[in-house]
Amino acid sequence: MTSKKILPLIIGITGATGSIYGVRMLEMLRSIGVETHLVVSKAGEVALNHETGMNLRDLRKLADVSYSIADISSAIASGSFLTAGMVVAPCSIKTMSAIAHGISDNLLTRAADVVLKERRRLVLMLRETPFNLVHLNAMKAVTEAGGIVAPPVPAFYTKPKKIDDIVNHTVARVLDLFDINLDEKIERWHGLGAARTNARESS
Repeated sequence: MTSKKILPLIIGITGATGSIYGVRMLEMLRSIGVETHLVVSKAGEVALNHETGMNLRDLRKLADVSYSIADISSAIASGSFLTAGMVVAPCSIKTMSAIAHGISDNLLTRAADVVLKERRRLVLMLRETPFNLVHLNAMKAVTEAGGIVAPPVPAFYTKPKKIDDIVNHTVARVLDLFDINLDEKIERWHGLGAARTNARESS
């Protein structure tokens, strides 16, 4: 686990499937004392309830600060408010496209735009497949602007036994991008030789 002081992290949740990624990220960051600022789209509220049974009030209890999607006067709408950056987990194509083209018509996209203009880290856990050319061009534009497009693609070299194993590993890998290393939540790859040695020792 990292011992370095981490600036607040903005967490955005949109209406794409995969609300559990945002929930788990809030839980992990709370467990190590990293301050979180949460903003959820209207579609994100619907997906959250459908997929997890949680409502917005439940979710807000996991964050240190939460905002209405319409509150463009909030702290995270300004670059003078220092943050480590922002993760959108999950990120819909609509939200990514708005960010790619600088359309800041709500607090979530405004906060993302601020993170990019201040040259801070923006990670979009994009949830859609297959991609068409419009999607790919938007991904290219976000990347050229300094963002990171990180679809939550599961890793199977860890031999996950349940969905939680996949979610935890994926979220921990995203937090690696902010130098937040939750080694107890992630099984890291050390090469096939190490994997074989571990298998022999456990047998």
